[in-house]
Amino acid sequence: MRKNIVAGNWKMNTTVPEGVQLAKDVNDAVAAVNDLKCDVVVGVPFTHLTAVKAVLEGGKVLLSAENCADHDKGAYTGEVSAPMVASTGADYVILGHSERRGYYNETIEMLKTKVDLALAAGLKVIFCCGESLDERKAGTHFEVIKNELVGSLFHLDDKAFANIVIAYEPIWAIGTGETATADQAEEIHAFIRNLVAEKYGAQVADDTTILYGGSCKPSNAAELFAKPDIDGGLIGGASLKAADFMGIVTAF
Repeated sequence: MRKNIVAGNWKMNTTVPEGVQLAKDVNDAVAAVNDLKCDVVVGVPFTHLTAVKAVLEGGKVLLSAENCADHDKGAYTGEVSAPMVASTGADYVILGHSERRGYYNETIEMLKTKVDLALAAGLKVIFCCGESLDERKAGTHFEVIKNELVGSLFHLDDKAFANIVIAYEPIWAIGTGETATADQAEEIHAFIRNLVAEKYGAQVADDTTILYGGSCKPSNAAELFAKPDIDGGLIGGASLKAADFMGIVTAF
């Protein structure tokens, strides 16, 4: 049975004190929900992981990093490895976000390495995939998404793949105010689930959580989450205010 998940991605926002307060607000709000219908994850900057973990300890909210290095250790000044992330008590790491691919030239092969290192460190992976506006207009969006998944994930065996959450993010709908319609999002989610089924079988595909990551907000979350293949959201801007984030959490 696949999980519903609402995960926040704070990106490069909040100082440590601000992040601790936001995490506390989210943790308290989640604790007050009697019949929680989804797992709740907060994805925070590296600098925040240990302090936020202390706030979340004993509660229902899970912790994620926003990235990890493509090396396990060594002379890579400024990088943070998957074992370092895991040592903070984090549960997840977000990999393959379009901003990492676009701004920092992360390749499919590099992300394959990151996925392997994250899983070896005991982390679950929220793996992002998605197309640009040009790719969608050109009609190559299905091919783009397939290449990203096949190239970075489909070398995994069934047991390892069970620790993967896939997040579909139409790049043209991130931070632009644009949102894919619920039908557009469902079409891609169903396509992704079918790819997983072709590789791993129907049962694994049915158990795989697929999140929508394109300007999901309280006003459209319920419509998106009602679709059969949309199992939650990877939330950017709306995760920076506890009330907005909880409006999405409770959309289930």
